[in-house]
Amino acid sequence: MSVTKRAAVVGLGSQAHKDHLPALADCRLAELVAVCDVDADRTEATAKAHQVPGFTDLTRLLEEVRPDFVIAAVPHHVGREVIEVCARAGAHVMKEKPFATDPHEAAELAALCAKTGIELMVTVQRRLHPLYAAAPGLLAQIGTPYLIEGRYTFHCPDPAAGWRGRADLAGGGCLADMGYHLIDLLIWYLGLPDRILADTSAAAAPGADYDAEDTALVHLAYDSGLYGSLLVSRSAGPRTERLAVTGPHGTVTVERGTLRRLDPAGQVIESLVREPAWPCAPATQIDHFCRVLDGTSPNPSGPAAHLPHAAFLAAAYASQAANRPVDPKEFLA
Repeated sequence: MSVTKRAAVVGLGSQAHKDHLPALADCRLAELVAVCDVDADRTEATAKAHQVPGFTDLTRLLEEVRPDFVIAAVPHHVGREVIEVCARAGAHVMKEKPFATDPHEAAELAALCAKTGIELMVTVQRRLHPLYAAAPGLLAQIGTPYLIEGRYTFHCPDPAAGWRGRADLAGGGCLADMGYHLIDLLIWYLGLPDRILADTSAAAAPGADYDAEDTALVHLAYDSGLYGSLLVSRSAGPRTERLAVTGPHGTVTVERGTLRRLDPAGQVIESLVREPAWPCAPATQIDHFCRVLDGTSPNPSGPAAHLPHAAFLAAAYASQAANRPVDPKEFLA
C-alpha cells in the first residue's frame, strides 16, 4: 500500500495557485506540507490559506520539513537552482516545463539527477491524457507520414510583461514556453526532425521593450520524407491547439478533448472524445509522480527524455539567427 507523499510547492505564482495547490487538495497520493517563494508577503498569505509552514529559503524548507518531493513552478531561469538545491538534499522534483533553458543546462541537470538518484518529472500533462496516449495507435494506420501541421495559439493581453518577455530569463519566447507542449507531442509521436528552420517575431506589442518572441513559425523536415510546420503564438487569438499528421492512408488529428482518424478525402473514420477534455490534469500528474516514486509506474517525462526538446529549441533559434536550416542533433550532448 502506498504511503502518502509529502509535497512542497516552490514558486507561488499563478501556475501554483491555479493548478498545483488545488491539485494537491484533490489528489489521492500526496499532501501539501510547505510552500516557498522569494516574496515574503505572498509566502505568508499562501501558507496561512493552506495552513502549512511558509519559507522564503528553499534550503531551509528542505532541512526543516524534509518533503518527499518538490513541485517547482518557478521562472525558467530559476529552475536550475531549484533542481540543484533539491538534488543536494535528496528531494525529488516535479518541474513545470521547460526542463532547461538550453542544451548545455539540460545535459548537466540530467547528469546531476542520475548522479544523485533523484527522480525528476517534467509537467507535460498530455503524456498522461488518454486521448494523446491513444494517438500512436491511430498513426500506425495511416502509413508512413509525409505531412505534419501543428498550431498552438492564444491571445495574451501583454506578451511583453514580466520575465516571459525577456529571452535571457525565459530561454526563449512562446516557442520555449507554451510551444514546448507541441514540441513534446512532435518528438513523442515522430521523433526529432532532421532539419529545422524557424522564423520568430516580437512585434505584437509595438513600442514595448521585449525580445522573447510572441509568435514563431517552424518548418520541419525528416529524412524519411516527412515535412511540415508548427505555428505558435501567444498574441494571436482565438485559442487553438491542434496537431495533424497525414500519411497515404489518411490523417490523424489531435485537439483538446478529441482524437480523429480521417480517410484521404478528409472524411472521419473514427473519433474519440474525452469529456471533460482536461480531467484534473495537475492532480493526475501528482498522483502519477507519487507512483513513480513508489516504483509502481514508469516516469514518462524524465530528464533524458527532454534532451531532444532542448536540442529542438536550440536549433530553432540558431536557424533564425543564421537564416538556414539546422540539424537539431548537433545540439544533443
